[in-house]
Amino acid sequence: MFRAGTSGGRPGEAGEIIAADRRVRGTLPVPAGAAGGAEAGELVLVEPLSRRGFGSRAVRITERLGPFDGVHSLCQIVIRSLEIPEEFPADAVAEAASAGTVERAGREDLRALPLVTIDGEDAKDFDDAVFAMPEGHGFRIIVAIADVAHYVRPGSALDRAALERGNSVYLPDRVLPMLPEALSEEWCSLRPGAERGVLFAEIRIDAEGRKRGHRFGRGLIRSAARLTYGEVQRAAEHGNELGLPRGTLGNLYAAWGALKRERARRGPLEIELPERKVQCDGAGRVTDVVREVRWPSHRLVEDFMILANVAAAEEMLARNLPGLYRVHARPAAEKIASLHAFLGEFGQRLPPGIAIRPADLTAALAALAGSAGADVAAEKILQSLPEAVYAAENGGHFGLALSAYAHFTSPIRRYADLLVHRALASSLPPGNGALPGERHRLLGEIALHLRLTERRAVEAERGVLARAEASLQAGRIGSIGEGRISGVTRSLIFVKMEDGGSDSVIPVSTLPRDSWHYDKERASLSGARSGQRLQPGERVRVRLVAACPVSGRMVSRLEKGLDGARRDDRTGRQRRSR
Repeated sequence: MFRAGTSGGRPGEAGEIIAADRRVRGTLPVPAGAAGGAEAGELVLVEPLSRRGFGSRAVRITERLGPFDGVHSLCQIVIRSLEIPEEFPADAVAEAASAGTVERAGREDLRALPLVTIDGEDAKDFDDAVFAMPEGHGFRIIVAIADVAHYVRPGSALDRAALERGNSVYLPDRVLPMLPEALSEEWCSLRPGAERGVLFAEIRIDAEGRKRGHRFGRGLIRSAARLTYGEVQRAAEHGNELGLPRGTLGNLYAAWGALKRERARRGPLEIELPERKVQCDGAGRVTDVVREVRWPSHRLVEDFMILANVAAAEEMLARNLPGLYRVHARPAAEKIASLHAFLGEFGQRLPPGIAIRPADLTAALAALAGSAGADVAAEKILQSLPEAVYAAENGGHFGLALSAYAHFTSPIRRYADLLVHRALASSLPPGNGALPGERHRLLGEIALHLRLTERRAVEAERGVLARAEASLQAGRIGSIGEGRISGVTRSLIFVKMEDGGSDSVIPVSTLPRDSWHYDKERASLSGARSGQRLQPGERVRVRLVAACPVSGRMVSRLEKGLDGARRDDRTGRQRRSR
């Protein structure tokens, strides 16, 4: 952001830049004549000028993006800084505009089944629909997914644009879709009452949720309703079928009951960190960052999708079909050792060595449920796990405790799912949209590219949240609050505030005078003279000293008399009891 004038009043300068990149310390001077007509408070793009001496960081403004005026600006910062594509090429838009209804020949007619979509309140694209009915001693389940492969053919302009994006990006004021709206919100959206082509998985499970068989097909559906998580949950609690055929929702919940039993037997990692959402007023100003409500109906849909994803992975393996798998490796030995030490501070013990299972981590979190350190422990576990990635070869999924897994259920917003659809489509009538042989060799390269676009999307969503929280706190400089230490490095202490999840950092250089020792294994700092120990999970009192909405960085200072500072055992002082 451009700020006219400079605090030092240096001659020959038009102003200075507050950088959106947290790694840039201080401000960047803009020499006279290099402001490009920018006005104070505007978002701008800059480029460095040639250095005019040691340490010079002068920049020139190359583009004006408009006034810094709320959530739109926060989103614009992450879009530009991460170089996320906004506009589709004209040929891709033209291809999407020419789309129409799918052909019926070769498709199974599922229009009589009361398949329903269940999504969030503000969802615009509905790419998955579900159905369940009792059958014998178990259930017949259908998960129908929009037939994106029918419309997005390999090598087409749409395909190139979708691959470049890799996935959709969801921000508070907009969605940057992987596909143009003519597809993502129209022909590939399973709107109620509209006839749509799908690729479906028909799966049979027994009363304990164990999968007994599956098959894939291309079909034609007519969604019976567009439902939200909240209304489905309320309807289930009151026995209301929302005007749908009798048993529609009841059967979904009954089948989910069986899937829950199978989940408990399998023992996946269960972490429920709250999702946060930015709220704005009519003018786009940030008014709050709130925790989103998590309904049991969310888990119902997730378990149905996991079941379909497992079936897709098993189908590709059985038929030797080329596609991308979702792979989550076991944590490295040093990460497990760190977890042992960390959870031991909370009184939790894990199995020795690398014998750790997802269920062991879930049990440790369950034991901490309701305690003040539960969220910090959950984040520490997540930080200790490797990143789940796309790969051309199956490697299993540690977190879900599954031997094979693939993403099949969201081809509107994830290119990896589209590739899985193409793999499955190669053996189904009509066979259009299948992955051509010459693309098989590129799957490894595509997987690497999709890892990067997925990280970019996550970074964008987190970046807007951090900046929204900083904008809320900017008017509260000097206020004192309490939080929990979530991480410690040699130079910074990370604190998660108890006001709803905002994050702040304490520079180690600002700690009270002492000889501070950093323990890498425990990720803690200990004061040799004071006996204080600062480590993840500790409750601290801090004073906010800076909050920058442009970078999303909030800086605090540790307050004296903090409640959460431990006394190291070696000092002979008493440690605070838990």
